[in-house]
Amino acid sequence: MTTVPAAAIGTAQPPVPGWTPPSPLQRKAILDRSRSIAIVGASASPARASNFVMTYLKSSSCDFDLYPVHPTETEILGLPVFPSLEAVTDAIGAPIDIVDVFRRAEDCPAVAAEAVAAGAGTLWLQLGLWSVEAAEIALADGLDVVMNRCTKIEHARFAGGLHLAGFDTGVISSRRAP
Repeated sequence: MTTVPAAAIGTAQPPVPGWTPPSPLQRKAILDRSRSIAIVGASASPARASNFVMTYLKSSSCDFDLYPVHPTETEILGLPVFPSLEAVTDAIGAPIDIVDVFRRAEDCPAVAAEAVAAGAGTLWLQLGLWSVEAAEIALADGLDVVMNRCTKIEHARFAGGLHLAGFDTGVISSRRAP
């Protein structure tokens, strides 16, 4: 099993045989064709990255159906929380487009296997996460794989509204509004 701790991200990452990280256009295409996102490792704490990303993805500038996944939470940001990906697919009666992972790197292979079993389209490991084993599991069953990228940052980049506060302002400029 090859996983890389968050502190090592930014240095050379171990390659995944047969996989090339998706280009910006490929990442945009994944987001454009996706409607449902399961947030694995979702947290009710506003101090956690998963909560911040969910807040953004829940905003009016995004058009995603969000499904927080956490074994002990019941509601996050007014959304019902599911104990597993299987519970999400059972509830919605369809596969999940993106499984967005906010877990430790060593947990990613198990999440990848669960994503495959749930019929997901994309395994997306958040910033700081890199797992060769998780990528291999997902790729073997035809899932797209994105690692060490943030769905919020990528969506905002492509929507033209990346802002220091993390929300889509609708302004594409470095100048202040008049």
